[in-house]
Amino acid sequence: MRARTLLLALALATSMTACGDDGDSTGGTTTVAVKAGDTTCDVAKKQFTSGDKVTFDVENTGKDVTEVYVYGKGSDGDFDKVISEVENIAPGTSRDFSVTLTGGEYEVACKPGQKGNGIRTEIEVSGDVEKTEAAYDREIEIEATDYTFEGLEGFTAKVGEKIEFKLENKSTTHQHEFEVLGPDGKDVGEVGPTDPGKDGEVILEFKTAGTYTFLCGIADHADKGMKGTFVVS
Repeated sequence: MRARTLLLALALATSMTACGDDGDSTGGTTTVAVKAGDTTCDVAKKQFTSGDKVTFDVENTGKDVTEVYVYGKGSDGDFDKVISEVENIAPGTSRDFSVTLTGGEYEVACKPGQKGNGIRTEIEVSGDVEKTEAAYDREIEIEATDYTFEGLEGFTAKVGEKIEFKLENKSTTHQHEFEVLGPDGKDVGEVGPTDPGKDGEVILEFKTAGTYTFLCGIADHADKGMKGTFVVS
């Protein structure tokens, strides 16, 4: 009887200990709050350990739709390599995204209005420094009006690059799209028809060198000026 009572007490104590472990980091996973405002990007924790899975829980405290990125260092040493992201977070709402980082320095960027370089907060990951796989290498923002593209002036790419093209349709009357054709004239990918005031994105990987063509394939928009080229080398 005494042995059974002792076993029951031990089991109860173990159960209470497990229930009492209610921190924000369990099993190598850490949840970090991010408050993304119109002029602020508050990241609750800025120090991490290599190999930990980090979930960024983003709350949009601003008045405009926002997005949040994690950037690593690109080949030129700038923080422009996109490791992970979450987009289209409406005011007053929350979304989360997860990433596993290796040792090094990174930046968290909040982008009110989903534009520009964002409001940056540096974070540091201690431990082994290894290559962290990027979602894509960089992003290019394009504005479509009637009938021009802006944002591709002087644009070039390198073979093997993965680039996210973000199209904002600033027209008030017409749909526009952004289509890319390879040196062989075949379709590489596109942002499909996008309504006035809306935006879209596509990630394209350039596997061969040559001259690529971009255009709006809707009606006669390309003939009216929504067409151009860029070089991949």
